[in-house]
Amino acid sequence: MRISQPIVACHHPQAEVLNRMLAQGFSSLGDDDFERRSHFIDGRFENLYLDADRLPGVAEILAFARGQAQALLSSGRATGLGVPIDADQPLRIGFWINAMQPGQSTSRHAHEECDELLSGVYYIRSPAAAGDILFHEPPFETRVRPEPGLMLLFPPSLEHSVETNRSDQQRLSIAFNIGPDLR
Repeated sequence: MRISQPIVACHHPQAEVLNRMLAQGFSSLGDDDFERRSHFIDGRFENLYLDADRLPGVAEILAFARGQAQALLSSGRATGLGVPIDADQPLRIGFWINAMQPGQSTSRHAHEECDELLSGVYYIRSPAAAGDILFHEPPFETRVRPEPGLMLLFPPSLEHSVETNRSDQQRLSIAFNIGPDLR
């Protein structure tokens, strides 16, 4: 049996340096640095939006994500991820930060809102017991234990959730959607 909703994993080659920069930069942000917040659930905003220039290292992560998506979507490996694109098709990427404190979780959801081709997440900080990401494709559930530097790419229609952070530290990640740049 083949799972119809593939999940692709890769690691950023400079993750250790970038994650240190991202974590330090995030800790220095104030409320005014965020352009908006969304999904207020159980006392927290699940999504924090800011300009990439406000957080050193984000541009590098987004460029890596765009490159991985371009390679995946323009190759024969894109089976199950929608219609393959031309290798030179420009892609746009929108992102947000997820900062999950101890005791918090992320509810089940999908990202298919517009013309996204891929969704993804990159882990900056993920202490032991900070909660696995669960991908729901009945009758299956795929569990991935996050680790710093790991990037997951998956179809926007694939429902997913994050277990409760049972560590005593913040879990920090960058989530994103990638679609065609039609400009």
